[in-house]
Amino acid sequence: MNTAPKTVCLAFTGASGLPYGLRLLECLLAAGVRLQLLYSQAAQIVARQELGLELSSRPAATRERLLARYPGLPGTLEVYGREEWFAPVASGSNPPDAMVICPCSMGTLAAVAQGLADKLIERAADVVLKEGRKLVLVPRETPFSVLHLENMLRLARAGAVILPPSPGFYHQPQQVADLVDFVVARILDQLRVTHRLMARWGEAV
Repeated sequence: MNTAPKTVCLAFTGASGLPYGLRLLECLLAAGVRLQLLYSQAAQIVARQELGLELSSRPAATRERLLARYPGLPGTLEVYGREEWFAPVASGSNPPDAMVICPCSMGTLAAVAQGLADKLIERAADVVLKEGRKLVLVPRETPFSVLHLENMLRLARAGAVILPPSPGFYHQPQQVADLVDFVVARILDQLRVTHRLMARWGEAV
């Protein structure tokens, strides 16, 4: 894909790192993207723990809460339940242009690597892969076991991008938000979404 995506599916799973996912959501909406949000039950717990954010079991309530948090952005937001099988992302006849799982738990990564699709997140990832669209996984775990690495290699060979949230320091970060933006910038680059989150290597800070 050589142009910026019009539609992106963003999935939150139960790994630590929801600040990355939420900042990515904000940036995609700011870029005018049609955003399709999915989240696991474990992600609801992590969001509450890390951000004090309630991701309701009712998708409509979560949509309203997020739009109120980020008012006036030009993108559109659709939120789907974990087993909402009539969601567009569930079918290869209506796939998103790209999908990002951020953060991506090792359980979700393993399920996608093995082609399992019992939940909508895994099914959406399977659709994106089979339709030849961009799939970016942001695995937040350390250290990686052999099983983790083998699953990542399997996905990379299938065309997915494995993007661990490993921020650099050459931009001289002053706060946690700067480290979050570094990782989100790398994700946006993979999606070819224009941003000015930080100076690039060789540019003036």
